[in-house]
Amino acid sequence: MLEVKKAKLILEDGTVFEGKSFGFEKSVAGEVVFYTGMTGYPESLTDPSYTGQILVSTYPMIGNYGVPVDDTEEGIHRFFESDKIHITALVIADYSFEYSHWNAQKSLADWLKEYQVPGLFDIDTRALTKILREKGSLLGKIEFENQPVDFYDPNSENLVARASTDRKTIYGNGKHKVVLIDCGVKNNIIRCLLKRDATVIRVPWDYDFTCEEYDGVFISNGPGDPAMCGETIKNIRKIIGDEKPIMGICLGNQLLARAAGADTYKLKYGHRSHNQPVLLMGTDRCFITSQNHGYAVAPDTLPADWEPLFVNVNDNTNEGIRHKNKPFFSAQFHPEASSGPVDTEFLFDDFISSIEKSKK
Repeated sequence: MLEVKKAKLILEDGTVFEGKSFGFEKSVAGEVVFYTGMTGYPESLTDPSYTGQILVSTYPMIGNYGVPVDDTEEGIHRFFESDKIHITALVIADYSFEYSHWNAQKSLADWLKEYQVPGLFDIDTRALTKILREKGSLLGKIEFENQPVDFYDPNSENLVARASTDRKTIYGNGKHKVVLIDCGVKNNIIRCLLKRDATVIRVPWDYDFTCEEYDGVFISNGPGDPAMCGETIKNIRKIIGDEKPIMGICLGNQLLARAAGADTYKLKYGHRSHNQPVLLMGTDRCFITSQNHGYAVAPDTLPADWEPLFVNVNDNTNEGIRHKNKPFFSAQFHPEASSGPVDTEFLFDDFISSIEKSKK
């Protein structure tokens, strides 16, 4: 019979859940958040936006299709959103010790152990999610016997500095030169740009990209509080007076808003799912989107020359902004999805179209 070591998930409000380990056995601490996607754990676990977070899956069975092969294409991983697991730990209800998929090369447990990431199963994730819904995201820690650890708030530090690249990298050789500000970018954003004949110039979060030759600027997703990214905001402000197209995704939406002069705030428990409905402002067009963020733009603080582009149908929070006259816009959700629906991938086409128009 398989023997598993027990460990505890302890929340800052004093709630304790006892579970069983299927990952790396070390005590860790972070912010406990939940996500509701039924599939896509290889993409979610490698999403840099989850840096510093203990991730709770509301879908009961995880691990049944293993982990895909580690192939690369165009210099990036084909089946992952970055080159490593970014979550602090994974908490689930039922772990599938057997896996089956044509593209699987290892089990989820082996993958977690490879990157020294703890995983707990046999947790009542429905009860845990109810607590997080009622009280909001909480600090938490996973403790193994004789391995005490203190609570830790990841939002107290600049997580983008941890998630971003440390050097400039160029992908592709397309006719449109796009500076990609890497605040914790997902690989599928790069894939979507390359697919549209772009040369992608990926730069660190605090890099002064204004010295580069480019046709447009793309601000990526990433973890944590946008207010921590002062250098990024300062560099974006330099180009808002220009006419070259700008697009942002997720954290990029918040950074563009702050560069324009608007405020951001922390959501109670964030949006982390594949089924968030967003409405295109001024229309009756609604899209189902993939999301992963804990902060949002305060739309009533937008300057007069900016306006909301999308709104969340569930809670009326901001889901995107645009400039009224210039080719600047952003989305709070993930048009590139991965994992999740790709209903809004046309926004990449809009960005490239704005670049083509600006060249004429």
